[in-house]
Amino acid sequence: MDSPDFPHSFAFDPRYGYDFDTLCKLDAPLAPNDFAAFWQGLRDAALAVQPLPVSREIHSPAADLRLFEIEFTSLDFCRIGGWLTLPRSGPVTRGVVVGHGYGGRDGADLSLPMRQAAAIFPCARGISRSAHPLVPGDPSRHVLYGIHSRRSYVLGGCAADTVWCAASAIHELVPETLARLDYMGISFGGGIGALALPWDERFASGHLNVPTFGNHPLRLTLPCVGSGEAIRHYHRDCSDVLEVLRYFDAASAARHLHIPMFLAPALFDPAVPPPGQFSICNAIAGCKQVFVLQAGHYDHPGKADEDQRLQVSLTAFFQ
Repeated sequence: MDSPDFPHSFAFDPRYGYDFDTLCKLDAPLAPNDFAAFWQGLRDAALAVQPLPVSREIHSPAADLRLFEIEFTSLDFCRIGGWLTLPRSGPVTRGVVVGHGYGGRDGADLSLPMRQAAAIFPCARGISRSAHPLVPGDPSRHVLYGIHSRRSYVLGGCAADTVWCAASAIHELVPETLARLDYMGISFGGGIGALALPWDERFASGHLNVPTFGNHPLRLTLPCVGSGEAIRHYHRDCSDVLEVLRYFDAASAARHLHIPMFLAPALFDPAVPPPGQFSICNAIAGCKQVFVLQAGHYDHPGKADEDQRLQVSLTAFFQ
């Protein structure tokens, strides 16, 4: 597979010198000995939270879907906002938790690749409808919040907000989703999904699109225009932060991921360096399908066609 050579004005090559074959050889870094125990402890704390979800129906622009604003409680008593969609007719046969990118979200995605699904669209703490007085919403500041300690680093709370506690909330709001629950996440949501899914047996399968937070030791050497650049700058002044980041490496977590996964890493990406994306995808231990994107976080002439083919493939995967 040829590596795309798109015209760009970045001060670096968004391919980072890697072709497809080289990307496929990347692996996850060595994780701390207590990596699994740390994440299992976080999961247990999140599952002990009473989500106390509330919902309010609002106008839906989609004729076949009902739309609700929702709120629920996550770890640290954070109140998380988001949206919920339900099919307007017919039974709910499954649920899906949908993560978001670091740009946040201003509504629900009304064109998911599965039928008769109830879908929850949570916003991570500090972002969009989950604005927080202490957690900054700007990606370059959000990604550094609490980074001095694995116990306080914001990504642990985000895993609870947008995966574990969101799952608990949709199960309470729509009990039919107990029959089957899936996950979809892009960029930030892809990385959080890789970190959180291995430890929650409620999920049947998942999709990660251009996932971030993979292979931090390598990622710290790669310039980008995404949140990773803020971590790179922080690391220059505080190299000890790598000891915290090792607990939040999505590639290390992916080694524990055994449910069927549909993965969409990109060959060219100025925001989430492809070596980190492929480190996650390569490390996944279970059954996986891989749809390689020409580019992530970048518009190109073939993007519309690529997005359409991806949607068709996802529909088949989630049948």
